[in-house]
Formats: sequence, structure tokens, C-alpha cells
Amino acid sequence: MIEWEPLLLTFKLAAISTLILLIIGVPLAYWLAHTKTRLKPVVEAVVSMPIILPPTVLGFYLLIALGNSSFFGRWLNDTLGIQLVFSFSGLVLASVIYSLPFMVQPVQSGFAALPQNLREASYSLGKSKFNTFSKVLLPNIKTSLLTGMVLTFAHTVGEFGVVLMIGGNIPGETRVASIAIYDEVEALNYDSANQLSFVLFVISFTILLLVYFINNGKKFWR
Repeated sequence: MIEWEPLLLTFKLAAISTLILLIIGVPLAYWLAHTKTRLKPVVEAVVSMPIILPPTVLGFYLLIALGNSSFFGRWLNDTLGIQLVFSFSGLVLASVIYSLPFMVQPVQSGFAALPQNLREASYSLGKSKFNTFSKVLLPNIKTSLLTGMVLTFAHTVGEFGVVLMIGGNIPGETRVASIAIYDEVEALNYDSANQLSFVLFVISFTILLLVYFINNGKKFWR
């Protein structure tokens, strides 16, 4: 029988992380696409670090930074009563950091590919910067937005090292599907591991297939 709790927790984590990254990643991507500051390469390097940094390294430093051994971790716990280590909230924070480049980079490329005169024409018609951003630019990068959302969601679903370091293995709280699969394999329960893995495989493949159909639908049906 399939153990649904880790799967539901995984998709809950992926959905929340994707939503948060939409809110903070899209403005960051817009800024990176248009800024002329000399700090741009530094910011891009920081954003891209999770792509090449081993997940356990990122998880370790987050564990140190957010744990009670650090000033910030103690301040969160003592002042605000927030414990991010070994909690679902900590998993969300770690996932947002870990999946940040998968949202920012496709959206940044989408913004950078838009012609400069598109913004200028909107401004000349009296549109504010916010209206230009929300009603002119964003609709023209729908494919990039969809790509960023899917990559972020899928990347969060597949997390292992970061979630293990930050969340541990608490049933119903931090035991996501990747951790559950590892536990079942370690216990030689291959049938259970296969069931969890197969569900993740089917859902991930279906999401990607839908995205490719949406992005290439017109070409596909010609």
C-alpha cells in the first residue's frame, strides 16, 4: 500500500516554495535583466550557487546558520519563538534558497529577450512602471514564467540532501518522499520504495509533458 503522507508533504512543500519564488524571483529576475550596476555579476553568482554547490554543503551551512548554535538561530527561537531547524518552515526556507536559480534564470532570460522599445512604448502611452511590468512585460514572457515554475516545482520535489540536513526525518513534518524512499531502500523494503518512486515518476513526467504540450502545442498539431 502506497504511503501517501510523504508524497502529500512533498507536493505541499513544492507548491509553497514555487509560490514564494514567484513572488520574490520574478522581481529579482527583472532587476537582473535590466540593471547596469557593477554588482550584477556578484548577485548572479550568488543566485546560481545552488546549481553547482553540493546540496549537503548548502544544507550544512543552513543548519549552522539557523540552529541554536548561531546568534540568528537563538534570536529566532528566544525572541520570536521560531525554530526553523527540523521543521516544515525550515524546509520551505531551504527549498526557496535551493531552487532560486531555477526560477530566476528562465525568467531573467525571458525579460532580457524582450525588445527594449516595448517598455519605452508603454511609458510613452502614460503607463506606470508597475502597469508596464504587470500588464505588458509579464504577459509576453508567459513561456519563461511557466518554465521557471515547472523547474522550481520539479527541483523541489527531487530534493534530498538539503531537506535531510535541515529537516531530518520527522514523520508528518519533514519526512518528504525522497527521504521516505531512502528509508525504505535502507530497510530493504523495495516494494514500498518502488511504489513511492513510481508515483513521483508518473507525476513528474505528466507535469513536464503538459508543459511541452502547452509550449509547443501549435507546432505539435500542425
